[in-house]
Amino acid sequence: MTTMTDAALAEFKMPDVGEGLTEAEILKWYVQPGDSVTDGQVVCEVETAKAAVELPIPFNGVVRELRFPEGTTVDVGQVIIAVDVAGGAGSAAAPVSVPEPAAPEAAPEEEAPQGRQPVLVGYGVSEASTKRRPRKGSVVEAPVTITEPVAVPTLPGPAAPSGGGTGRPLAKPPVRKLAKDLGVDLASLAPSGPDGVITREDVYAAAAPAPAPEPAVTEAPAPAAVPQPVVSAEARETRIPVKGVRKATAAAMVGSAFTAPHVTEFVTVDVTRTMKLVEELKGDKEMQGLRVNPLLLIAKALLVAIRRNPEVNAAWDEVNQEIVQKHYVNLGIAAATPRGLIVPNIKDAHAKTLPELATALGELVSTAREGKTSPGAMQGGTVTITNVGVFGVDTGTPILNPGESAILAIGAIKLQPWVHKGKVKPRQVTTLALSFDHRLVDGELGSKVLADVAAILEQPKRLITWA
Repeated sequence: MTTMTDAALAEFKMPDVGEGLTEAEILKWYVQPGDSVTDGQVVCEVETAKAAVELPIPFNGVVRELRFPEGTTVDVGQVIIAVDVAGGAGSAAAPVSVPEPAAPEAAPEEEAPQGRQPVLVGYGVSEASTKRRPRKGSVVEAPVTITEPVAVPTLPGPAAPSGGGTGRPLAKPPVRKLAKDLGVDLASLAPSGPDGVITREDVYAAAAPAPAPEPAVTEAPAPAAVPQPVVSAEARETRIPVKGVRKATAAAMVGSAFTAPHVTEFVTVDVTRTMKLVEELKGDKEMQGLRVNPLLLIAKALLVAIRRNPEVNAAWDEVNQEIVQKHYVNLGIAAATPRGLIVPNIKDAHAKTLPELATALGELVSTAREGKTSPGAMQGGTVTITNVGVFGVDTGTPILNPGESAILAIGAIKLQPWVHKGKVKPRQVTTLALSFDHRLVDGELGSKVLADVAAILEQPKRLITWA
C-alpha cells in the first residue's frame, strides 16, 4: 500500500502479508536513505506470525527515509519507508538517517544461535532483464529489470472489478507470479496500467479483503526500543521475547491440543526393503538429480493409504456442525527452522507421480532452509508428516496441525534384532505414530491407515499393487 504525501514523496505502508494479520517485525533493510529503488525491488524482509517474507516497493525513486529500524514490530498500515519519486536517481533530497533504538550500554549484543540448524529450509531472488512485446498500435517500451522475490506479500485494497477482454492478459512476469501465488485469475481483472497492462496493484486489490478504516496520523510515532535478550556471566535466567512464527505456533498448538480430541497409535515395522528401494531409486535415471530418501517413500505410502481410506482426509466444520471430506491431499511437511516450526504443504500431492513428488519435496526443503516459505505455502494443508527420527528420536505423540485430520510421526530408522523368516536377524526398523482427530477418525479407521502405511513400507511393491 502506498500514499502520496506531496507531489514528490511517496509513502509505502506495512501491508497485510497474510490473511488478516495485524503486525509484522522488520528483520532487515536492503536499502538505506539516498539509495535509488525501482518498481518491484525488494526493500526489506519482515516476519509475521506465519512466515518471513520480502517486500517489493511499487515505484521508482530515491529513498528519503526509513521510518523504523530493524527489529521493530510495526502495525499493518503504518508507513515504513518514504521515497522521493520526483527526481529519480538524481534527486537532491537530503538523506534521513534510520532511527536507532535505545539500548543500555552495558548490555552485550545478542549473538545468533549456533547450536540449532534447520531440518528443512529456499531459493533467493533472481534477476533477469526482459522486454515485453508491444501490443499492436502501441509504442515499444525500453528494457526493464525485473526482480522476482520468493515470497510476495498480499496488500490490502478494494476488490477489483472483473474485466472481459480477449486473448492472453498482458502482465509482467513478476505480476504473473504474484497472481499465481495468490490464486488470482488474471483474465478476470480489469487492467489499470498503460496499454491495458495488469499491474501489481490490480492483483493486490483482487486478492485482499477491504481494509478497515485507518485513523488519521499526522506524524509517525517514535519507535520503541527493541527488546533484546540480556545475558551476562552472572545471569541465572534469560528472557527472550516470544513473537512472530514462534508466537503463532505456540497459540496454534494450544488451540489444537484443547480443541481437537487427539488419539495416537503406534506401530513398529521392518523397513529393510524400503531402504533397499531407496538406494535403487538413487541410481535410476528417471530419478537423477531428484531428492530421494526414506521420507519420499513414506510420503508416497501415506498417500496410498489415504486413497484406500479416503474418510481420513477430512476437516471439522464447527460452525455448521459438518464433516468436510477432502478429495485432494495437501501434504504438510513439518520443518524446524531458526524462527520456529513451520508446516508448508505440497498442493495436490495425491495427483503427483513419484518423480513429481520428489521434485516438490526438494523445492519445499530448499525454500524452508532459506527461510523464504510464503504464507500461502503453509495454508490449506489436510494431513502432515513430521520426521522426528532425524534427531535420533524413536517416536513421539505429535499434535495435529490446526484444521487437519491426522499427522504421522516418523521415528529413527535403526538396525535392530528382528525375527525374519523364522530367524533373528539385524533389520532396519522404525516406529511410526499416527495422531488423529477422534471427531473425524474413529479407532478402526485410524488403525487401518497406520496399518496400510506400515504394510507398504514393509513390502514396498504394494505401492504398485495397491495403487
